[in-house]
Parts: sequence; structure tokens; C-alpha cells
Amino acid sequence: MSAVGLTLAAFVLVTAVATALLRDTLAVIIVFAAYSLGMALLYTLLLAPDVGITEAAIGAGVTTILLLVTITKTTRPGAEEIFAGINWPAATVSAGLGVVLLAISGAIPAENFLGGTTPVTGAAGTPGAGVTGHYLAESYHQTGVHNSVTAVLASYRGFDTFGEAVVVFAAGVAVVLVLHRGEFL
Repeated sequence: MSAVGLTLAAFVLVTAVATALLRDTLAVIIVFAAYSLGMALLYTLLLAPDVGITEAAIGAGVTTILLLVTITKTTRPGAEEIFAGINWPAATVSAGLGVVLLAISGAIPAENFLGGTTPVTGAAGTPGAGVTGHYLAESYHQTGVHNSVTAVLASYRGFDTFGEAVVVFAAGVAVVLVLHRGEFL
């Protein structure tokens, strides 16, 4: 994995832990937005730009706005200690799960993990002859769509794309309902 990838992974890990441990609502929202932005960049680095764009729009955008509007419409408690009241049993279980996940990640063959040759990425991130080559060569004949990216999103991954559109629409409706709460109820 590249230095950028490792830096992003460390950033995402730190922001995830901070989101779980912080007790100030505004701080949690800000750190969670940073986490979502880091995940969007990590997805893009892992050659999944459509997932990265969705994460940026929903996680860092709509969710952050929705949460900020929500806390403005509620009362905020007085000054309190930021890391007060940590649930130590839950933190211990989470840390144990993290250790287990790190231990079993060693079983993933190095050639198939971030930078190796895979059917999708080929050698060191270049388009491979397997899956990518198939989509580039056969998408027009199988779908009748000239643009390969559109063919993949609309035909091969149509249900997934539809699900993403539903999530984006539902998030937009939720924001509108929160912003105009009195008008709709």
C-alpha cells in the first residue's frame, strides 16, 4: 500500500475512534464528517470512485448537515468533560475486535491486497485484462450503451445504482423534513 493509502487508513482509524470516544455532540459531528471525507478519499484510492462520491455526498455532506440542523433545534447541555463516561466494557470489546481483525488480515495474500495483481486492477493499479478488459470489450455488445462507465453503472450494476439513488433521495427528503419540520407536520 502506498504512503498516501496508509496515511488515509490511519486518519480514518483515528477519526473513527475519536467519534466513538468523544462526548460533545458538536465535536462528534465534526469528527464524523472528517471520517466520512477520509473514507471517500480511501474509496477513490481503492479505485471505487462511485462509492467515494456517494460517501462524500451522504456521509460528509447530507448527514453532517442533517446532524448540525438537528442539534440547533435541540437544547445543548452545559460544559462537560469531552471524554467523560466512556463505556469501558464496550471499548474493550471494540479493541478486542480490532485486534482480531488485524490478526486475521495477515491471512490475505499480499499479492491480492492493495497494490498487487488482481483481475480488476491488473499489475499495480493498471487496468487488468480480466474483469476490466471484459467490461471495456463487451459492454457495448451486451448492453447497447456506448459509454463503458454508463453501461457498468446502469446495466451490470443497475440494482446497486438504483439503491444508491434511493439512499440519496431518502437523505434529501430527511433533510427537507428537518429543515421545514413545522410545514410538513
